[in-house]
Amino acid sequence: MTARDARLHAFRSDLADARLKGEVAADRFVAGRPARITTSVADLRKAPRPDAGVNTQVLFGDDVLVFEYKEGWAWVQAERDGYVGYVADNVLGSREQIPTHIVCVPRTFLYPGPDLRFPIVGQLSMGSTVTVTGSAETRGTHYALLPSGQAIIARHLWPVAELADDYVTVAESFLGTPYLWGGVSGFGIDCSGLVQLSMRMTGREVLRDSDMQAASIGTPFQPGPDFSGLQRGDLVFWKGHVAIMTDAKDMIHANGHTMLVSREGLKEAVERIGYLYGGPTGFRRP
Repeated sequence: MTARDARLHAFRSDLADARLKGEVAADRFVAGRPARITTSVADLRKAPRPDAGVNTQVLFGDDVLVFEYKEGWAWVQAERDGYVGYVADNVLGSREQIPTHIVCVPRTFLYPGPDLRFPIVGQLSMGSTVTVTGSAETRGTHYALLPSGQAIIARHLWPVAELADDYVTVAESFLGTPYLWGGVSGFGIDCSGLVQLSMRMTGREVLRDSDMQAASIGTPFQPGPDFSGLQRGDLVFWKGHVAIMTDAKDMIHANGHTMLVSREGLKEAVERIGYLYGGPTGFRRP
């Protein structure tokens, strides 16, 4: 049998994705059933327990394949990046609507109708997809209407085919966002989540974890002993961490030092991080 990364392939000793038959050992193989995330942000956990660690998250409108429902949990694989884990089964719904728009700002609110004075009924992160079925205007503010009758500020949405020009600019819009281990939303995000979500908004889907990104995004290169070869958009990797260069000397990253998405000089970061985790392990140009 071929070695498979369990983060990206749904297999256990008792159950596995039918597409892996002949490649992994399991007692039973099943085809994934399509479902869609219906809550703002859902934690994708290592195990079907509320105290289990969070590996990543899935956003409103994300499509998943479900391999098992059991005792309030669903074992799923996110179709966007292939990540496998457990979500509470009450965050899943059907794929009845075709998404038409994507949230293009770090955070936005859901209103029960087209009026910003109404008490909000939810919130969505950048990257969430919705189906817009109508529009309305109240006191000069334009709203997009959803099938539920709920409303979103229209300027906070793009058509799903619209893309950002520069993923670094997208990342910079998250400055000040709280750091959250496993987070991939405007409410809390980690280092590789920032890379993934920012690139997604430019139409580029990349893998989730920093080790995956260090092995797959763009082209590896050596910037020179004084880092003089770096430019905006380059990625700098440490063991378990990644940062995005905003120019030849400075970077942006979600980090546990400030517990925020923040700017930092690369040389200062190398010195600060070095005594705990060593120096950079690699550089890649997307």
